[in-house]
Amino acid sequence: MADIRNIVVLTGAGISAESGIATFRGPGGLWEGHRVEDVCTPQALARDPELVHRFYDLRRAALAGVEPNAAHRALAKLDAEWPGELLIVTQNVDDLHERAGATRMLHMHGELLSALCADCGERAAWSGDMPPGEICATCGAPALRPDIVFFGEMPYDMDVIERALARADLFVSIGTSGAVYPAAGFVQTAKYHGARTLEMNLDPSEGSGWFAESRRGPAGELVPAWVEAMLKS
Repeated sequence: MADIRNIVVLTGAGISAESGIATFRGPGGLWEGHRVEDVCTPQALARDPELVHRFYDLRRAALAGVEPNAAHRALAKLDAEWPGELLIVTQNVDDLHERAGATRMLHMHGELLSALCADCGERAAWSGDMPPGEICATCGAPALRPDIVFFGEMPYDMDVIERALARADLFVSIGTSGAVYPAAGFVQTAKYHGARTLEMNLDPSEGSGWFAESRRGPAGELVPAWVEAMLKS
């Protein structure tokens, strides 16, 4: 591993599941008892804004009852000590990476603790409930919505991610299903540019076959061991 300098890490729901946050798709395709189509699409927001806003209010409130786990803390340690380039890309909308201390990261699917103005596109920190019709402090429109990338919308910072993947010597995927694009295609992009690839997951993902190496087990065990090995290399 001595020739590895630039690393891109992708994290998914599996890394936060060990902290008690439900994975996106549970039994029967439900997320916290709701069909994804009813709470995570632009059409759902237009059809029933009360339901969508209340759903994310409850998810936001639930963050107070969870803490970063060993995998989050290990990645924060890698962030603090890795001398080369590092980008942690998370598909998660929780703030556990930040609370663990990570800074070289971005949320490609948005954040629970953020509001988005549907009129002007301004994003702002937000805590507490967000009823439909909240006023945007920037443009004055009653158009604030959860800052969540719904299905059918473009994920954030794709240009930054693509540049990092093109420069990566190592791409690591942790706790992802390999089913949601464009994140599911990151391994192919990284391989195309010559990066080594490693997957750490409780079970095989839909994209496991693309990875040069796959490790099975809880993120809270696998990730700290991998980080320690990287920092000693």
